[in-house]
Amino acid sequence: MNKKLHIKKGDMVYVNAGNEKGKTGKVLSVDKDKNRAIVEGLNMVSKHTKPNAQNPQGGIVKQEAGIHISNLQVVDPVKGGATKVGRRVGENGKLVRYAKKSGEEIK
Repeated sequence: MNKKLHIKKGDMVYVNAGNEKGKTGKVLSVDKDKNRAIVEGLNMVSKHTKPNAQNPQGGIVKQEAGIHISNLQVVDPVKGGATKVGRRVGENGKLVRYAKKSGEEIK
């Protein structure tokens, strides 16, 4: 099943709930099956790793964990701040996402 989400990789998002509430960041990846997104620098967790080629010492590595997409909102490209996302047919006949706050197209 092809789920349509309001968030894509590369979007600037605002976190509206949870420990990281009020912060913004760039989406690194989206997991459609789990409805989660990984946001750059947010929701950091400590992961214990065995020694390997990249990290011969092993130890504890800090990395981003997923945030549920219901807790994320796209940042308006013109006015800034969180906005809802709508879809409409653009000039080329394809569906484009736009910010409902300013009406501006989201790239």
